[in-house]
Amino acid sequence: MLSLGAAGLLLAGPALAAAPSCVAPDYARHARALVAPYVDAQAFTGSILVTKDGAPVFRQGFAMANREWEAPNTPDTKFRLGSITKQFTAAAVLLLAEDGKLSVDDPVSKFYPAAPAAWSKVTIKHLLTHTSGIPSYTSIPGFFDKSSKLPLSPVEIVKLTQDKPLEFEPGGKFQYDNTAYVLLGVVIEKASGQAYADFLRTRIFTPLGMNDTGYDVSATVLRHRASGYQPGLEGQLVNADYLDMNLPHAAGSLYSTVDDLSKWDRAIVAGKLLKPASWTAAFTDYGHGYGYGWFLNKLGQHRRIQHGGGINGFSAALQRYPDDGLAVVVLGNAMSAQSERIADQLAQLCFGEYKAPVAMTVPPAQMDRYVGTYALGPDVPIRVWRVGTRLFTQVKGQLPVEIYARTPTTFFAGIVEADFSFLPDGEGQAQTLILKQWGNETKAARIAPAP
Repeated sequence: MLSLGAAGLLLAGPALAAAPSCVAPDYARHARALVAPYVDAQAFTGSILVTKDGAPVFRQGFAMANREWEAPNTPDTKFRLGSITKQFTAAAVLLLAEDGKLSVDDPVSKFYPAAPAAWSKVTIKHLLTHTSGIPSYTSIPGFFDKSSKLPLSPVEIVKLTQDKPLEFEPGGKFQYDNTAYVLLGVVIEKASGQAYADFLRTRIFTPLGMNDTGYDVSATVLRHRASGYQPGLEGQLVNADYLDMNLPHAAGSLYSTVDDLSKWDRAIVAGKLLKPASWTAAFTDYGHGYGYGWFLNKLGQHRRIQHGGGINGFSAALQRYPDDGLAVVVLGNAMSAQSERIADQLAQLCFGEYKAPVAMTVPPAQMDRYVGTYALGPDVPIRVWRVGTRLFTQVKGQLPVEIYARTPTTFFAGIVEADFSFLPDGEGQAQTLILKQWGNETKAARIAPAP
């Protein structure tokens, strides 16, 4: 509460407007406490900005932008955005539509003459809404092992799946498709006569004052750019595998900061850049919970417009709650960063709806019955071990995760969405671990006893 030290001052003039705030009191302190376990477990390294009606209520960097130099993340750090790029690609298409350079109902072949006959019914709108049926190049078996380091042009990327049959009739279903958005980049360049990066800079970023946003080029010396990390074979963070940034193109090659993405949010709220009809089109659900470059859903009862992004070494989330005046930006510089989960929880905290799960105490002797190694799949072991009164799990090639007891035999992970059940034999020794995650259930048989 604001206090000026004298009641008369409060009465002397017009009423003072209260600063925007979350339902949760002392939000920033609680937000830091919420994020801390993720940072401690190396499940988050990055920067976060939460705004209410455009005013920051939580703004902070966590862990290291560069671990070798021990340079910390700050709100000024630049991160790769991955698929958050798609909303800017969609906005560029809508700008060109307003310019009369294209229509979303145009066939893609109008701007890409090499399109095969099978694509004759594919429109720009199908590309925007992931309903084209064109196979995604990122789903090609072995793509990331064989091709992700090659400097392919956008057209060469499109050609990777151009000769493959459509996976369904255009408009028939939703299937997330990175080739579609690279193809939209080709359309933007053809219709505008500019390179994709130049068009976004001149028509979106510069007009909105987003001076710390652009197309990421690895060779460029870029101030305050974060290094990207991924879990190593032993579970420690290591430098992320190289990815040629030509490959994601209009599907995922942008970088930005939390502050610039807040400017983007405020521009949308103010109706800048595009005409009202264009913004309405961008945020219309075309039948699959997706608009033009945005997922449209709810968190509890709160309407949400959002997108995440994952790319070598980076994990990002941008969530907008237009009816609540809330925006949450979480940008992480590790593939293991739980950016979307953290964004969800920070929004729930602001709404006063976050409830931390409650753990029960299990005696160490009982935990020891679960200790050992189990097989989630061929060459995919999951190890369980105890440290004092704490129980940990680790899948090969991933970070260790502490798990907490819901019942004497069922546990939950604090930093990832996962539940674990241990099935004991007649002597109480667990012989099977059941992992429940993302709606899937995997049984893992014990393959090694406790060390």
